[in-house]
Amino acid sequence: MALVAAKMEPTAKEEIVEGLTQALAETAVETMKAQNFHWNVTGMAFGPLHELFQKIYEDHFEGQDFLAERIKAMDAHAEGRLSVFLSRSAITEHDGKTDAKTMIEVLLKDQETLSSTLSALAAVADQHGDWATNDMATARIEVHDKFAWMLRAHLRGSAA
Repeated sequence: MALVAAKMEPTAKEEIVEGLTQALAETAVETMKAQNFHWNVTGMAFGPLHELFQKIYEDHFEGQDFLAERIKAMDAHAEGRLSVFLSRSAITEHDGKTDAKTMIEVLLKDQETLSSTLSALAAVADQHGDWATNDMATARIEVHDKFAWMLRAHLRGSAA
């Protein structure tokens, strides 16, 4: 991995690291939001939503590590400050004081945002021949699209 980064044009590497850093920031914010919702969900669907939200934040915590390690493999600094994540993320915090349906809607929108961010990263990586980053981004897209499908299925089952 580092060999590829060493041979890559500096501007290409900067573009890829920028995309990785954006994905890392959004994943970190979403991890905490899903955990917050996991702690605070109530209602008739408490059990399945409590479990789904846990699956999301556990997956995303691991996803953060994949993204940060890829940044390091690109010989760049992996940001780790929550304040920086919040300032650059298209995904925002939530206080968790809402109903289960709203939690689902919020997380669904966020999963779609993550999928879009990673799609842009995959395209940049592909453009520069960085197959490792492209592969990782594509795998993460699949994860976020699956979570979006699961969340969407809960909304279709509601009386709304």
